[in-house]
Amino acid sequence: MAMAQPERRGPLVLNIGEVLAQLSDDFPSMTASKIRFLEEKGLINPRRTPAGYRQYSDSDVERLRFVLSLQRDQYLPLKVIKDYLDAIDRGERPENLPPGVTVSPRIVSDELAAELQNKARRLSEEQLRAESGASVPLLQSLLSFGLIGHTDGKFDEHALQVARACVQLESHGLEPRHLRPFQAAAEREFGLVERAVATLTSRRDAASQARAAEAAREISDLCLTLHRALVQDRISRMEI
Repeated sequence: MAMAQPERRGPLVLNIGEVLAQLSDDFPSMTASKIRFLEEKGLINPRRTPAGYRQYSDSDVERLRFVLSLQRDQYLPLKVIKDYLDAIDRGERPENLPPGVTVSPRIVSDELAAELQNKARRLSEEQLRAESGASVPLLQSLLSFGLIGHTDGKFDEHALQVARACVQLESHGLEPRHLRPFQAAAEREFGLVERAVATLTSRRDAASQARAAEAAREISDLCLTLHRALVQDRISRMEI
């Protein structure tokens, strides 16, 4: 009697084109250059054949998915994500993970993948009010003062974060009309960031675009740190 053949579970290694195919649904703008850029930054480390060709494992793909999800949905710079990954690789739980995010060593759990994908969802006005706690008048004010916007009636994660912050600020007597300087400051800051990465954005190849986006995140994070330090300095003087 013939012995049953073992079930095939697919290739143990993938080439870069197969990796792109696996990621394309969730990350349609992903390119081979971007994958190589992430490797250059030490976020993945695929094996190489004797001839130098990259070979990606399932863990490499899930690691990429983790990096890209945190970058897209949590707006984290690659340096912060790499710190998370280094801690995970050491068998530790990274500190200061975004709320509710859990990770497993080397790969992303199904629960995390679903959670991060959920963060990319678009919210209706009703959903935005329900999740932020904003009243109808507050939401209308945020829209009229340009603090949030929508596309085809749908709001993104940025709008939700702004709405939640403004709900809390409202309890301290700060209304949307008082917050317009934040919008102006954000536009000025973006102008600074845009000029700082202009050399990279002028190049149209995917690797340069990826470097420009990462540099922009790093500069923005430094600007926020500077802003926070300057404000905290003024506040500390109130206690003297």
